[in-house]
Amino acid sequence: MTATTLTNKLVKQLEKWILADNWLENLIAKHSLVGDYVFFKPEQFPWSKDLENNWQVIRQELEQVLLLVNELPNFQDISKRQYRIANDDRWKTYFFYAFGYKSQKNCQQCPQTAKLLEKIPGLKVAFFSILAPGKHIPEHRGKHKGIIRYHLGLIVPDPKTACRIRVADQFAYWEEGKSLIFDDTFLHEVWNDTDGYRAILFLDIARPLRFPMSLVNWLVNRLITASSLVKEAKTSHELWEKKFYTNC
Repeated sequence: MTATTLTNKLVKQLEKWILADNWLENLIAKHSLVGDYVFFKPEQFPWSKDLENNWQVIRQELEQVLLLVNELPNFQDISKRQYRIANDDRWKTYFFYAFGYKSQKNCQQCPQTAKLLEKIPGLKVAFFSILAPGKHIPEHRGKHKGIIRYHLGLIVPDPKTACRIRVADQFAYWEEGKSLIFDDTFLHEVWNDTDGYRAILFLDIARPLRFPMSLVNWLVNRLITASSLVKEAKTSHELWEKKFYTNC
């Protein structure tokens, strides 16, 4: 057995042990500097104001991306584990960052968005998330409470009640230029029961924590960065990116 194979097996075992147990979630909840809630207030994350102030700039870059929406990768084409909640071509993505990986080409195409993202502390994942008309994402949950989910509404079709998200037992609705922030370890699902595309800036952020859990969370996120899931997603995205920009 090679050292690389042994390392990969060790990483997988640590993934299962750390991300599958409630003990870590409970500790993170107790040490959270922003509390333990289903939804959070934008004021708890000061950098969100900068995104809201520049949402139209971000949307302008998104609109250029949407000109080739049919050529964008489906979420499950990039992250294979998403097949359990997405198995059609109605959830499109346009990635900027993902656990240490940066899409240089995509960032170059959306320079103002990329510049804004660089200012965000603890950024782990960033992409445009685009739902086609009629798309439903079934109930699911995130595995790591050390991450907080952020959405910035960019294109939100009417009627409001037909384009919604449920987190735990609470419903929320996207608004253009407004932040929506929640803990994705609560069960949640999404509907776009409209005739238009819903598009948001989708971020995963490291949860602010007191020491020593801040260090533990840093180590867990490093583990995720080294995981086979992230490596496979990186390879998938690079293959799409090469094909997409060659054809363009």
